[in-house]
Amino acid sequence: MNAADPFALADAIDALLPQTQCTKCGYAGCRPYAEAIAAGEAQINQCPPGGAAGIEKLANLLGRPVLPLNPANGIERPLHVAVIDEALCIGCTLCIQACPVDAIVGAAKRMHTVVPQWCTGCDLCLPPCPMDCIAMIPVDPPREWTQADADAARTRLHARKDRLEREQVDNDERLAAKALAKIAELDSRDDLSREQVEQKKAIVQAAIERARARRAAPALPASRTRTMGNEGARPAPSCSPSPEEDKKGTEA
Repeated sequence: MNAADPFALADAIDALLPQTQCTKCGYAGCRPYAEAIAAGEAQINQCPPGGAAGIEKLANLLGRPVLPLNPANGIERPLHVAVIDEALCIGCTLCIQACPVDAIVGAAKRMHTVVPQWCTGCDLCLPPCPMDCIAMIPVDPPREWTQADADAARTRLHARKDRLEREQVDNDERLAAKALAKIAELDSRDDLSREQVEQKKAIVQAAIERARARRAAPALPASRTRTMGNEGARPAPSCSPSPEEDKKGTEA
């Protein structure tokens, strides 16, 4: 495999990974792991979901010797899916926020459920659940995770990222509109001195500028969270942030 183009090499490696986004490899997802392999920063034997077959595919692609799965990253196991005990679920949404492929549906203070055909078996919904009401169950009847499964999971991962970006933009626009209305309202206040009005306007304007800067900032690459020898350390769940500072600014 010609490694002259690191992006093409990372694409080829990523195409062979299972797209479970489980982070057991020590990176924040399959794509960051693929980039690390392409850069010579990671070994090909750090992906438990891919297992021995996945390691062999990577070895053949890269012209490297086949290695056994690194036990520090976990063990190979049959395909599992998450199941929520709906009698115990309190509707906290933490599992929804943690799922990298939006395979859990529900709403705040409402029962959540897993769409089994979308679940990658990543286990990431387990740690944040305060009720310990999620279990990983072997698929029955047993089946292999296929290339079609991996491709669908990658598509859902990208769709989730797009959704979170849209939600953040919508939230920023809502806050900006609220802030502009606040500025207009301040001009009509007769219970404040001009100095107080200008001070409050400055606070609100600063909140608007923060929102603009956040929208203009380029997207940061997924962080690489190394967990070699420490399986429990995984990236924090991704979710749309709540801009508390901007909220405070609009309420000045």
